[in-house]
Amino acid sequence: GSYLIGSVPFGLLYSKLTGAPDPRMEGSRNIGFTNVLRVCGKKAGAFTLLGDMGKGFLVTALGKFLGFSWTWILLFGLAVIVGHIFSLFLEFKGGKGVATALGAIGGLHGFLGLTLIVIWLTSVLIFRYSSGGALVAFGVFPLCVIAFGGDMAFLVFSFLVTGLIFYCHKGNIIRLYHGIEPKIGSSSN
Repeated sequence: GSYLIGSVPFGLLYSKLTGAPDPRMEGSRNIGFTNVLRVCGKKAGAFTLLGDMGKGFLVTALGKFLGFSWTWILLFGLAVIVGHIFSLFLEFKGGKGVATALGAIGGLHGFLGLTLIVIWLTSVLIFRYSSGGALVAFGVFPLCVIAFGGDMAFLVFSFLVTGLIFYCHKGNIIRLYHGIEPKIGSSSN
């Protein structure tokens, strides 16, 4: 169920419902927040960000509310992120997992989730690279888990999620290294 919820492509749904451009055909051809923002505008970007974060938060917060064990809740969180990245509804293609992961982490540990969102936003505001902000936030995620007293299962979860995020951003990492990664506000990715 968590994987299926993660597979729901909010960026694509918004574009289909409003007649906006298909984010898979323009920009970075990604259904995530940054590309939808560039291709379809601020309203579409906000809808995508809220939807993608919301599905991550829903799965982990609901798991806690229903009294599942911590290990199961972490697995639900991992499944919703994997669903977003490898969507069943999009031939196992999807977004890069950042917003969904931030939402899932927020459902697991509210203050830690908020901390990562602040790190991501601060990095984006300073450097104007969405990908760079994501890499900074998830690069420190395992350290934050340790600092906030997380257990070994949460630490393993943090390394798995960080690995997924970095894997999905491998092209961005290369472009950042070469100084050709588009900044927020540019027309293409």
